[in-house]
Amino acid sequence: MALHPVSLHPRDGSIAADELRHLLDALVERSEVPVEFPAEVLAAAEAAAAGAGAAGPITAEHADRTDVEFVTLDPASSTDLDQAMHLSREGDGYRVLYAIADVPSFVELDGPIDAETRRRGETVYLPDRRISLHPEMLSEGVASILPEQDTPAFVWTFALDATGAVTGTTLERALVRSRAKLAYDAVQADLDAGTGLEMMQLLLEIGAKRRELEAQRRGASLNLPEQEVFADGEALRLQWRTPLPIEDANAQISLMTGMEAARIMIEGGAGILRTMPAADEGSIRDLRRKAAALGQPWPEDMVYGDFLRTLHWSEPRHLALLNQAAKLFRGASYLAFTSPAELPADPAEQVQAAIGAPYAHTTAPLRRLVDRFVLLTCHHLLGGDDLPDALRTALPLIPQVMQETGSRAGAIERQAIDIVEALALRSSIGSELEATVLTSSDGKAQLQLLEPPVTVRAAVPGKPGDVVRVRVESVDPAAGKVQIVPAAGRPAADEGRTETAEVDEVQASAPGQPAAS
Repeated sequence: MALHPVSLHPRDGSIAADELRHLLDALVERSEVPVEFPAEVLAAAEAAAAGAGAAGPITAEHADRTDVEFVTLDPASSTDLDQAMHLSREGDGYRVLYAIADVPSFVELDGPIDAETRRRGETVYLPDRRISLHPEMLSEGVASILPEQDTPAFVWTFALDATGAVTGTTLERALVRSRAKLAYDAVQADLDAGTGLEMMQLLLEIGAKRRELEAQRRGASLNLPEQEVFADGEALRLQWRTPLPIEDANAQISLMTGMEAARIMIEGGAGILRTMPAADEGSIRDLRRKAAALGQPWPEDMVYGDFLRTLHWSEPRHLALLNQAAKLFRGASYLAFTSPAELPADPAEQVQAAIGAPYAHTTAPLRRLVDRFVLLTCHHLLGGDDLPDALRTALPLIPQVMQETGSRAGAIERQAIDIVEALALRSSIGSELEATVLTSSDGKAQLQLLEPPVTVRAAVPGKPGDVVRVRVESVDPAAGKVQIVPAAGRPAADEGRTETAEVDEVQASAPGQPAAS
């Protein structure tokens, strides 16, 4: 399953952390991921940060919204802060102000930073580091919505009715000032204790209503946990982490923004959509058969998203089903268009099927290239302006850039997971562990170890949903290889990590990674 470890949590002097860093250094060195920024890019970033960039960080176009009490909500360790929010009640509805980092104010189209970010595509997240899309003086400095810093932003204003549905949208460029950098864990702890900030209580309320709307439009989410990485002495260990309710609520605001951006671009006849085809009937029938075989039948009158909401990863049969369900969320791509005639005639081809609506990536411009172009396009369209030639020319090029750089980033992130999982299993060599069979074919099974949370392939008998006992025969951390055998069996050749499934926006945003926008 497509699980991404969140940031490494090392203890001081941890040998395991040092070993992991050494192995990841070697992985990065042999990869094709750009790490160092060219001198001309750093010079352009320094000039932009100083206010001397060609685009000019702050212009007369930026309204002053520093009086609005925005806050950010991210993992505690995050410093590249793309989004800030201010929520309030309006009658029986709500008003949501959502500020997104105005990266275009620092990055001139067709300039050196633009060229470099097209080479990178996105920030790459590894357990102990991130390889940034932009120079850190921008992404973790003047362009990041840091607390008590005046920062240029695109400010979306959404009017919501009592059901959480959007009834009005505006977008302006403005100067904003975040009042606080809030962290998921601390915010959730306060909410659970009944002492949460009013705005965070409101976020939970709006998020719940947006989830209800998601169910009504037949959107679907995979309720999968994450892996957390801890280094203590010579040991590296993994453990499950279930995303918090406040994280899901935060993701709903991001999804809402992406849906509105898509609507604006479709109506305006130019932009870039994030699309995903609906699962074909054969795949749905196959999942129904597997659900029945696992003793968790999918009722004929229950829509797909509602069925997924009945599953929880901690139940072995459910875990196997969630793994199968991930296969229905495939084929995500970008669709660029510069005139209405370039849009598919079939509205279904404009939709992100897992979300159940047209959708665009727009809320993470510090960490993902395409968001910058979507924000610029939406701003011009809502302002009634013609798209600048440089922007119109760039739009058709971005999908290919995102596909190529996304594949490269995905490859190194998967290899990093393999290394982490092999290190985590090294102390278990010779030990017997429990695992859930996710899939089984041609004598090989895809297994989800329960503790530590590692996914492997091995010649182990069993059918999906079975809980089996296996033994860790050997590990090779440098190669990211693990050899697993039946608890009473003999070694089988060529064991290793399984392929990960494509999940994409179906999950809520994971800590340390771009939001599900």
